[in-house]
Amino acid sequence: MLILKYVLLGILWAVLAVVVIYLLIWLISPLFISKKVMTYDRNSKFYRWLLNSSTRIAMKILRIKIHTTGFDQIPSGRFLLVCNHRSNFDPIISWYAFRKYDPAFISKPENFNYFIYGRVIRKCCFLPIDRTNPRNSMKTILDAVDLIKRDEVSIVVYPEGTRSKKYKLLKFHAGVFKIAQKANVPIVVATIRGAEDVKDRYPWRRTHVYIDVLDVFDREKVKGSTTDDLSHEARQLMLEKLEPENIDTDK
Repeated sequence: MLILKYVLLGILWAVLAVVVIYLLIWLISPLFISKKVMTYDRNSKFYRWLLNSSTRIAMKILRIKIHTTGFDQIPSGRFLLVCNHRSNFDPIISWYAFRKYDPAFISKPENFNYFIYGRVIRKCCFLPIDRTNPRNSMKTILDAVDLIKRDEVSIVVYPEGTRSKKYKLLKFHAGVFKIAQKANVPIVVATIRGAEDVKDRYPWRRTHVYIDVLDVFDREKVKGSTTDDLSHEARQLMLEKLEPENIDTDK
């Protein structure tokens, strides 16, 4: 019994040591990332691991259960992922659900100022976009195209351009679909539901979040369509899933 006691105590101390070391890595590593550099052109495997591992822990703490469908449609290689946006939890849940594809989000600049995470996502090739300046927006699109062509990441965008606070699908910005056309990659159309409930259910109840891949527009379709057509069809697919009573028949 005495030997068992010491074995269990040793295991406990080993676990505590691992936890402490991980926390130190998580707290110290971002300090090596300069806040003066907003974007990076190489997807860091180390910081990607840090992002994914910490997100996995966050999913446990927040009691989020992710359910997915249609992921078997996702092609090999890089792609542009378009999805609806209802909750501040959408990105963190999505980058974990799609983690095997090294997703990099195009996001508002403020998200890059968050403590620790704001620095880590830079090393994972996330891109800030200034929607008030067309020239800067186009530069972000071209940077995204370059990242895809060099096989660094797949790009994720919310075509609505902002979070829908009333949970109704907003109008799309068709320009973001140029990324797929210029990079010559497929477009994965997906929806996310349930993340908006986390704030009300945590910590007493588990939140079930549903991510559904609705369709994949192959390279030929992307190349042969206008961005307006791609935007309209993607939005129609999302409406059918999220708001079947509000199917939009007008482009």
